[in-house]
Amino acid sequence: MNPREESRPFINNTCVRCILQRELMAGVMLRIPVTRLTADNILEFPGGRAASLSDMVLGFIEEPAAATHAFQANSMTSGSDEEEEDQAASVEENKAFWDEQHQLLQATLHRTSSIESKIRQATKEVLRETIDSTCCRCSREVAGDCRNCLQSEICNRLISLGYNCAICKSKWKSSASTPSGEHTYLEVLDNSNPKRGETRVVIELNFRAEFEMARASQDYNRLISFLPEVFVGKAERLRALIKILCNAAKKCMKEKKMHLGPWRKHKYMQAKWFAAFQRSTPGLLQVGGCGNRPPKPRASMLTFDLSETMPGFHFTAVEAL
Repeated sequence: MNPREESRPFINNTCVRCILQRELMAGVMLRIPVTRLTADNILEFPGGRAASLSDMVLGFIEEPAAATHAFQANSMTSGSDEEEEDQAASVEENKAFWDEQHQLLQATLHRTSSIESKIRQATKEVLRETIDSTCCRCSREVAGDCRNCLQSEICNRLISLGYNCAICKSKWKSSASTPSGEHTYLEVLDNSNPKRGETRVVIELNFRAEFEMARASQDYNRLISFLPEVFVGKAERLRALIKILCNAAKKCMKEKKMHLGPWRKHKYMQAKWFAAFQRSTPGLLQVGGCGNRPPKPRASMLTFDLSETMPGFHFTAVEAL
């Protein structure tokens, strides 16, 4: 027996098969082109160097470890690169969305008709005169939070100017996706053009506030800042604005990974001005003041003198202890 063969460690086929299966399960396959020369387990590499089976198996065990490490490093590097590319694409997509919303909003707001401009100018003048007045029907300052009195005053002033103006109160029931609610606003119906038919112009005194959100993003707040405080426009223009702003609110909450409340969704916001409503005109008041009605006297029983109002009665003084 050859002494070299006696010193060679014995490795059976079962051990080699287990090693190969383990490496294949780890996802690493190493192909080594060899040429079998004899049947005594002597193998020769393409370079001409002879090696025993044990040397080749040991080399096979060491080399895949380095290959596995390199594979994992490449996988981590490629994964981080893909994440950066996805983030960059998301930023570009968001920027394109908000730029588009700004363009749509500006185009919708600047597009106007002659009847809208006429009613808008009259509303602006009436609103300025109404705010400058000192009080309203409930004896509070109009410039304060008295929305109902402000609407009534503006409606009466527009009626006095010849406009078919009324206060509209919309009301809708709750559904599976929309809670119930109600809303009041002003409406002017114009019939000056028989060919065009009746034109509905909506006047909303707190238009921008209707779309403000407490935790909105910077992009959404910037979009909302372009809205007028008082909206005067056709119903078709209002529908277009509601769609733009509700899409922006949905995108804003998605970016912040927050839930969009049902009262912020498109169906609910549209119901405020397009649900079934009752049209009414307020009671006529004296335009430009609080009226000539004297204020009611307010007296306390602690300061009320009964001797002045009932002189025939006799009263006995009682000492208070």
